[in-house]
Amino acid sequence: MSQTEEPKYCVLQSYDDIEIRQYEPKIVAETVIQTERDRANKAAFSILAAYIFGENTSVTKIAMTAPVTQSQPSEKIAMTAPVIQQEAGDQATWAVQFVMPSQYTLATLPKPKDSRITIKEVPSNKVAAIRFSGLAADEQLQENEAKLSAFLARQGIETKGKAIYAFYDSPFILPAFRRNEVMLELK
Repeated sequence: MSQTEEPKYCVLQSYDDIEIRQYEPKIVAETVIQTERDRANKAAFSILAAYIFGENTSVTKIAMTAPVTQSQPSEKIAMTAPVIQQEAGDQATWAVQFVMPSQYTLATLPKPKDSRITIKEVPSNKVAAIRFSGLAADEQLQENEAKLSAFLARQGIETKGKAIYAFYDSPFILPAFRRNEVMLELK
């Protein structure tokens, strides 16, 4: 079993590979990238990893936690500078988050040096999660999101916002042993 800290939650209901969970509040470091999903995840991971490896105002190393989450923000993101021009393509805006270790508060967490990183508190929330192993390519994520959505619809459970993709393991872990999840926040 991994010694990596995960956000605290309790399982309210369980149905095979689907769980309804109640998460406690947590603090996250987030960066927003506009490109296709996999590229956004890699770019954001590098930005956030630099922060926890000491690129912060107190040059403090922060323990890695799991999962790394990725989602498309539901609300509009404030405009920042510079404006980057790219070819039009299959681009979307992706928010990638590292959950901060529970020992920190907003007041005690080192401030990032990189202005692309936002530190924020995520309130307690209820989610439905479906777990799967293997590669977390777009096809597998969409397939599991559809399965989770169909299950919730059959149960009459309403969701809000877009899917959250959660990745628990290093890319060096063999795909068969990786833990991935698709989560939907519940109303």
